[in-house]
Amino acid sequence: MFRSTLMALGLVSASALNAAEFPPAMADFIENDLKGWINAPAIIAAVRAQNSQTAGLSQADIDARDTAWRQQVGQPSQPLIETVLSAPLSDYLRERVTAAGGRITEVFVMDANGLNVAASSVTSDYWQGDEAKFSESYGRGAGAVFIDDVELDESTQRYQGQVSFSLSDPASGVPIGAVTVGLDASAFY
Repeated sequence: MFRSTLMALGLVSASALNAAEFPPAMADFIENDLKGWINAPAIIAAVRAQNSQTAGLSQADIDARDTAWRQQVGQPSQPLIETVLSAPLSDYLRERVTAAGGRITEVFVMDANGLNVAASSVTSDYWQGDEAKFSESYGRGAGAVFIDDVELDESTQRYQGQVSFSLSDPASGVPIGAVTVGLDASAFY
């Protein structure tokens, strides 16, 4: 039912959707709320800016940053995490979480490498590039949407479904990053 609803709304094609099944209320929220702000100019500008800084990173550089992030989670000193969480775009994402009235558990934006650009709260890792949320959205090109299964999320400690969208440069249509939105399953059932 959920798959056919999303396809009927024109949100995704059959090839872009996996086996996840969400209730119609969640499909409505994706269409009527998320799609209204996930491509906001502030998001696109922040992703473009970070892409210009991270374009030449090697996999070893990415892995080192990811390791540093993981080591900082829960520690009093969190310089890398604080860089992401104090970004102006992170404030915007937290506003979106608050405005959703409990339906959104987290939001994070990734660059073309899958590195966090901004986040509403601490994620369990810095590099999302090795996860389906990135490879099935950014990796599938412009307009791609990936709907993941509902499961207990490590960083939010809630049962949530994640919806990930590729982000494209409005001028060229070329994918530049991705955004993942965690949706609290209990808010839609």
